[in-house]
Amino acid sequence: MLATMPQNAKTRKGEPETSMPTPQELRALSHVPLLATFFRRVHGEMPEPLRETFQRHGLSARHGAVLTQLLAGEPASVSELAKRLHVSLSTASELVGDLSRAGLVARHEDPGNRRRTLVTLAAEHRPAFESFIAVRSAPLLRALARLSPRDQAGFLAGLSEWAYEVQSQHTGDPDC
Repeated sequence: MLATMPQNAKTRKGEPETSMPTPQELRALSHVPLLATFFRRVHGEMPEPLRETFQRHGLSARHGAVLTQLLAGEPASVSELAKRLHVSLSTASELVGDLSRAGLVARHEDPGNRRRTLVTLAAEHRPAFESFIAVRSAPLLRALARLSPRDQAGFLAGLSEWAYEVQSQHTGDPDC
C-alpha cells in the first residue's frame, strides 16, 4: 500500500505539488511506464470498422470512454454521462454529438420526460465495441481476479482516484 500523500502534494483543494515521492511511491510509479505500451496499442486492437470510424471522425479516448459507459445497455442522459466521466455538461454534449455524427450512438427522446434526450450505443456497432472491450479489459480482469476482495476494493479505489486526478489536471477543474 502506498504511503500517505506527500506533505505538499496536490490535493482536491488544489494546493501545489512540490514534494518528491517517497521510495515506496517511487516503486509504485515505476509500473506506470510499463502500462504505456498497453495504451499505445489501443488502435491496433480495435476491430477494423471501429478503428476506421474513429480515424475518419477524429475520435479520441474520451469518446471511447463515453461508449464504455453506454456498453451496459442502459440509456443515459448527457448529464448522467457528464457526471460519470467527471466532465462538464458542455464537454459531454460535445463528445456525444461527435459520436452521433459518427453513427456510434443513437439519441432518443426519453419517454418519461420529453425534454430529456437519452443516448445509447448504436446497435450496429455494439458487437465490434463489445469485442474490443473484451480484448482490452482482459489483462485488468485477470489481475483483479488474483486479488482478494479487500485488495480489489483498494485497487479500484486507488485507480478511481488516479483517474480523477488525471482528469482534473487535464481539465484544470478539480470539481469535474
